[in-house]
Amino acid sequence: MTIGPQLLEDCAKGDRKAQFVLYRHCFPMLMGVCRRYRKEEDEVKAMLNEGFLKLLDNLEKYRPEVPFEAWARRIMINVLIDDFRKNRKVKELIEHTDFTDIPLAEAGFDYNEADKQFDVEQLESFIQELPPVSQKVFNLFAIDGYTHREIGERLGISEGTSKWHLSFSRKRLQEQMQKALNSSRVI
Repeated sequence: MTIGPQLLEDCAKGDRKAQFVLYRHCFPMLMGVCRRYRKEEDEVKAMLNEGFLKLLDNLEKYRPEVPFEAWARRIMINVLIDDFRKNRKVKELIEHTDFTDIPLAEAGFDYNEADKQFDVEQLESFIQELPPVSQKVFNLFAIDGYTHREIGERLGISEGTSKWHLSFSRKRLQEQMQKALNSSRVI
């Protein structure tokens, strides 16, 4: 189903049936975005509803030359980032990490092997295990295409800190994938 201008116009006028049709259309895409940024199912649903309300409130700002799905995804990401900034805690910013393990390059792990060895759910679970700020930076950079400068501005961190979190996330994901591969070989 494509989203036509009449449906958006009806939604902007407050037509509840039209809003429900739009919600059903956007639900899978918005839910996917929320799940990348939140671990708890209750939080995912709450953020999805908040994002959809923001989308409805801003329908008059939508421009047809931009794909609706891209516009809706951007709104959802901004809602998630705003919520993160509003509720950020110092403990999310600090984490002790032991880097004494063998470098993964020596272990022979290649990023390109990930798509051959793991399904989407496994990869998503690896991302969910990252510390909160590192997870957000990884999602914003690797999945949503933000630059480090944009990430820094949105999360209230420096560009260098954003780069560190991305590097840390990549290393942690490599470690998780390598452990999963090693444990599957043992069995």
